[in-house]
Amino acid sequence: MESQGARNKILNKIKQALQSPVPVPFPDQVSETPIFIPTDQELAIGFAQKFTELLGKFVYCEDDGELASQLAALIKVKNWQKIYSIESGWLDDMSEYQFDPVNTDELASCDASITLCEHLIARTGTIVLSSQQLSGRTCSVYAPIHICVAYTHQLVYDISDSLAQFKQEANFMPSMISYATGPSRTADIEKTLVVGVHGPKEVYCFLVDKQTD
Repeated sequence: MESQGARNKILNKIKQALQSPVPVPFPDQVSETPIFIPTDQELAIGFAQKFTELLGKFVYCEDDGELASQLAALIKVKNWQKIYSIESGWLDDMSEYQFDPVNTDELASCDASITLCEHLIARTGTIVLSSQQLSGRTCSVYAPIHICVAYTHQLVYDISDSLAQFKQEANFMPSMISYATGPSRTADIEKTLVVGVHGPKEVYCFLVDKQTD
């Protein structure tokens, strides 16, 4: 009963606050001018530098053929047997390399997962994923290794550019937008950095040179 009473008090306070919104204290300081200004550096180079600084593994591919070749070579070197992916279209081009990306339904016990993405943010080296993708919410989180395939036309400079593209491409926002910046990491215990605790321990990004869909 006490917890229910406390909950009602909090909800009532929220309701009162919404009915009487507090004005912006310094209206003259509110500006639509972006905080971060793009540099002359190419977006692909900027993303690659930031992504690798955050322990991500970056692979540049000139076309889909090189993507298939590089990806097949990585899987062979790593001796991965269970690769999870439910993406379609581009996977058809990989049949000649004699490996099947869709060979397990056990995501948590697979060797790696392969997904596409929505955007790549150059300023922070971030991969943007959403619930409207075929891979949904889980593929990039539960697998021990996440492999993301992206194209150069998906590069944007900052988070605001990514959000603007979501609004431009559809009349609604996805129910979930995820920003993955390198492999999972934490330093909660004695300030010691540990990688791969709350998500994938390795993240690969294969960037294919393609400016349009």
